[in-house]
Amino acid sequence: MNQQKLPNATAVLVLGIVSIIGCCCYGVVGIITGIVGLYLFKKDNILYQQNPDMYSDYNNLKTGKILCIIGIVLSILYIVYLIVVISTLGMDAMKDPQLMQERLKELMGQ
Repeated sequence: MNQQKLPNATAVLVLGIVSIIGCCCYGVVGIITGIVGLYLFKKDNILYQQNPDMYSDYNNLKTGKILCIIGIVLSILYIVYLIVVISTLGMDAMKDPQLMQERLKELMGQ
């Protein structure tokens, strides 16, 4: 029997990689690409479950799903980190390195 490739397996894998890299772009790119990747995974997973013998690259699909989840988690953690830093140091300190050093010294009690 001639096996086919799942239509979105490579796309899910690429989106998973991009979501991990995209977490450094303030987390937004990572979340968006991770969610799109998980949506495409769900579609292909349903297709695979209907006829598993017909498709050959299910491992790429599973790997892409794991990468998408990791990318989403890293993006959420980065957004939380940014919120904490901005709330403790202030937005003006993010733009001025000298002011940031002064506020960090105040926080440390020096």
